[in-house]
Amino acid sequence: MGNRKKQAPPLARPEWAFFLDVDGTLIEIAESPDAVNVDARLLALLKRLHRASGGALALVSGRGLADLEGLLGAFRPPIASQHGLERRTSSGQVRTHAKGLAARLDIRRRLEPLLDRHPGLLLEDKGLTLALHYRQAPQLASYVHRLMRALVAGASEDLCLQTGKRVVEIKPVGFDKGTAIAEFMTEAPFRGRKPIFLGDDTTDEHGFLAVNRMGGLSVKVGRGRTSARCRLRNVGAVRAWLAGAIRSCDGEGRR
Repeated sequence: MGNRKKQAPPLARPEWAFFLDVDGTLIEIAESPDAVNVDARLLALLKRLHRASGGALALVSGRGLADLEGLLGAFRPPIASQHGLERRTSSGQVRTHAKGLAARLDIRRRLEPLLDRHPGLLLEDKGLTLALHYRQAPQLASYVHRLMRALVAGASEDLCLQTGKRVVEIKPVGFDKGTAIAEFMTEAPFRGRKPIFLGDDTTDEHGFLAVNRMGGLSVKVGRGRTSARCRLRNVGAVRAWLAGAIRSCDGEGRR
């Protein structure tokens, strides 16, 4: 992954397909997953971009589908959740890759005593994945990573680790944000468009690599080494760029 200075993404084009991470990209990361909200201004921005792009906008997140639906209210765009393990298409069909459930339940039982001993740790069960957050107990980072590696190594099914910002997640192998974007790109209204993916975390690197292979545009939000080809400084810069994308897509920028 390169760390050289990267330029901001160019002005969006109407024929692009927009894929957006949520936490750390559209909204600031909070102390716990349930401590965030999608403000009215962001919701209006997403609705406008969804219309301006002809529906070629999807959220690609590690959150669960029900969680994202709760944040978005009545707005129902295409969504890839749990790192691509579940996906709602533009037609509203929900497709789920349900694997490794027995192993996940066993690991959850093994982690419960740990949570009693360390109340600063938060275990998030998303239904298909398990995420252990240590944002409120950063001193336990090395211990959490070692423990989760050992649990995956001893699992009865094929699982893998997905690391992020002060979180380690256990999920089935073979699915990530890149596979989710690739699946969307075979379907209308994404098919035939140029994909652009915005994300901020190591969990987004799979998506960056996927859109790079497709000849699309990858955008890292914030600092850090990345395979993304462009960079935006923070959440505020993302929202400003998306507002410009709307003007470009609906023709306002040319009037």
